[in-house]
Amino acid sequence: MKVLILNESDTNGGAARAASRLHSALLKNNIHSRMLVQNKISNQDTVIGPDSKIGKLINLARPALDVMPYKLYKDRTGSMFSPSSIPFSSILKKIKEINPDIVHLHWIAGGMLTIKEISKINIPIVWSLHDDWAFTGGCHIKLNCNKYKQNCGSCPVLGSDRNYDLSRVIYNRKKNSYKKMNNLTVIGLSKWLQKCAQESSLFKGKNVINLPNLIDTSIYHPINKTLAKDFFGINPNKKLILFGAMNAVNDVTKGFSYLKKALEKIDSSLYEIGVFGSFGSDEAKEFKQKINFFGHFHDDISLAMAYSAADVMVVPSIQENLSNVIMESLSCGTPVVAFNVGGNSDLIIHKKNGYLAKPFDELDLANGISFVSNGQEHNLSLNARSHVLNNYDDVRFIKKYVDLYKNIINQR
Repeated sequence: MKVLILNESDTNGGAARAASRLHSALLKNNIHSRMLVQNKISNQDTVIGPDSKIGKLINLARPALDVMPYKLYKDRTGSMFSPSSIPFSSILKKIKEINPDIVHLHWIAGGMLTIKEISKINIPIVWSLHDDWAFTGGCHIKLNCNKYKQNCGSCPVLGSDRNYDLSRVIYNRKKNSYKKMNNLTVIGLSKWLQKCAQESSLFKGKNVINLPNLIDTSIYHPINKTLAKDFFGINPNKKLILFGAMNAVNDVTKGFSYLKKALEKIDSSLYEIGVFGSFGSDEAKEFKQKINFFGHFHDDISLAMAYSAADVMVVPSIQENLSNVIMESLSCGTPVVAFNVGGNSDLIIHKKNGYLAKPFDELDLANGISFVSNGQEHNLSLNARSHVLNNYDDVRFIKKYVDLYKNIINQR
């Protein structure tokens, strides 16, 4: 069995890391797996990227070219939006050359594939959804907009009041393309996103299942907290509140502003703050607690060390699917506080391995931080680790992916 995993990058971003973990787990189980990416960063020979320097440069430019139609909307919100209309990709040609039994799509925006090209893949397709893009008219985070259940248009992300706007054009392209795809299995990585995909008009009649990301629990495991705090120069007498994501401070969807307000409501003398995914912020001057900016981690060991140093991980995002950060933190035995949105309830069992705060309620977020950081008697850390081992460990659960592939191939 030959599996080909497609993602825009092999290491950059949450979807890339999830796709790479699946790829690695397949290889460890003697499955012939390859990754095909638009931008290759690693040096793994099982990852296929552009063949030439010119190809690399063109691919680096594709994301900026792809969003140009979006930027014509002067009242756009700035939230991610992908038309996926840039032609002349070499991806289809490479798929034909590799000739796999299964093509497993992950995050394929950024100009990697046009919508029309997706429908031209004449091999059984599995598509893991990392956000809302596949079933909307172009937005990646739909928030409270339910137009994806009908036909999009008057898009809030575009700041548009016209029914026939760019989102409707993209919606129609997807509708026409998806009609031709009788070889598609859609994966909602969380139960919440599975439900959203099933309710969408674009995936009506398609096979939509729930199958989560996997994690290597031998890498993400608890490390002695005293040693981990010493590694980062954290006061051993202070509890460490950890926050982090790609572009952690500046991406409004990651909820840094909610964390900031919550921290105003807790005893500053008890805590230090750690932030990864950012090198600093002018807002740091306003914190009562000492704040440590760890910058960007480029390896799993440093991340596991950061999670282990923390007494509580806070993920105040306004929307999450199946958060890598939450899964990684729990796997390291560090309980998580997050808003009860999206797929967070798949990972966090309220007051068992973390705390699910009322959505966008800073006071309840603060209550969660206090509960978790003082909740040793609740066995939160042990429960955090065991929940991941029992539901997401790659050694135990890679069989579910292999069985899915085999069933699809046999049906063909």
